[in-house]
Parts: sequence; structure tokens; C-alpha cells
Amino acid sequence: MRRDAYNTFIATGKRLSSAWWKSADQLLEAGSTPTDWQARFIDAHEAWVEFSTAAAAVSVAGPRAVAEAADELRRAMSEWETIGTAWSHEAIRGGVGRLEHFNTRFQAAAQAKRVPDKAFQAAARKALGTDD
Repeated sequence: MRRDAYNTFIATGKRLSSAWWKSADQLLEAGSTPTDWQARFIDAHEAWVEFSTAAAAVSVAGPRAVAEAADELRRAMSEWETIGTAWSHEAIRGGVGRLEHFNTRFQAAAQAKRVPDKAFQAAARKALGTDD
């Protein structure tokens, strides 16, 4: 059960990351439109729902150290999600996707999620006894 929960959490996290990178690329692409941005935002939001569900499964599967590491990663991803959502909404509302202040914050949040991502993987390996 734990291995499945951890694998799903990792896979949905990668899907969420991919969805947000595609969304950011679309927002920065010359010639893209609010319709394009809305479609990418919907994909990212759906990926967030999957990731959140997977995070809840990890908290149930435990142990506590892995659940806490997953929650730290979920918080970091939530920050990234919040910035991406605000960027998408502002772009759609204003008709301009290339908003550098959002891009700068988005890039910083993407970088900030790396440490909790690695910490989760380390905690999962330890819990599964594969940390040789």
C-alpha cells in the first residue's frame, strides 16, 4: 500500500509540474491567446486535484515522517499552483500572457519545491527500506 501511494504521489507531482511548465510556456509564447491559456490552466488545475488526492493517500499510508515530507512538498506545490493560477487569471483577464513579475515568482517557486521533493523521496526510501 505504501509503495503504491508513494509512486502515485511522485507520478502525480510530475504530471502537475509538467502541466504548469506547459502553462507557463504557453503564457510566454508569442501569438498565444486567452483561449490557449484557459485550456492549459484547466489541465494544470485537474493535475492539482490528482496530486492533492495522492497527497492525502500518502498521509494515510504513513509513516508520520513520510506523511510530513509529503505535506511539505504539497505546501511548496500549492505555492507554485497559487502563483500559476494568479498568472493565468491575470493573463486571461488582461489579454497579455507575458507578465514578467509572475514569471519571476513562478520560477522562484519552481526552484523552491526541489528541496521538499528530494526530502519526500528520501523519507519514502527510508520507510520502504530501499535506502541502501
